Amino acid sequence: MVLTFFEQFISNLGKQSCYVLNPQILKTKYVSLDLSVTNAALEYVDVSSSEKLGDYIDSFIAKNRAQVAYGGYLEKRGIYNRSEYFNQQKTETERNIHLGLDLWIAAETPVYTPLDGEVHSFQNNTNFGDYGPTIILKHHIHNIEFYTLYGHLSMRSIQDLSVGQFFRQGAQIATLGDASVNGDYPPHLHFQIIKNMQGFSGDYPGVCAHKDVHFYKENCPNPTLLLDL
Repeated sequence: MVLTFFEQFISNLGKQSCYVLNPQILKTKYVSLDLSVTNAALEYVDVSSSEKLGDYIDSFIAKNRAQVAYGGYLEKRGIYNRSEYFNQQKTETERNIHLGLDLWIAAETPVYTPLDGEVHSFQNNTNFGDYGPTIILKHHIHNIEFYTLYGHLSMRSIQDLSVGQFFRQGAQIATLGDASVNGDYPPHLHFQIIKNMQGFSGDYPGVCAHKDVHFYKENCPNPTLLLDL
């Protein structure tokens, strides 16, 4: 795989032990999870139910003797069909391709910033199937500016937060929410890297239509590069 300049830059940062979950969790305790439409096992799971999908994910983690399930970058998923927010119409505008990295772990799990950064924006995105409480950080490293998005957080994560607030690398910035606040999903962190925010505040597309994949792949590089997974 040939990396672009920005992807190589992100990859080099990742080799400095960047993390968004507890660094005491060994990387051998992370297991890759396939939630794509090509995963035949999901044919027997009601993915429209956060509880049943959560049972499947928890069982998968336990079966693999892991602590965290991760994956989803550029994955075409069927789990968004339940939500009108992503458009249930089977057309070229249907949004079903995931642009971030999901890390599946229990609610109330602490979330940390992988790099020095300041709060660009935050809000509670309340559409069904949306992020719920969301924080976006701005980073400025070696004259390069970019952003990281943290979705599906707890409500208290965005209380007492302010735009411009600075966090050192490794500082806790949030905790994960449960299905009652996180868009009705099993608890997990949606982590996304964004080069250009395009004027968005407190939100940025985390799922796109097939026709827009080329643009978003360029603007939102693979987060596993930064986390060195």
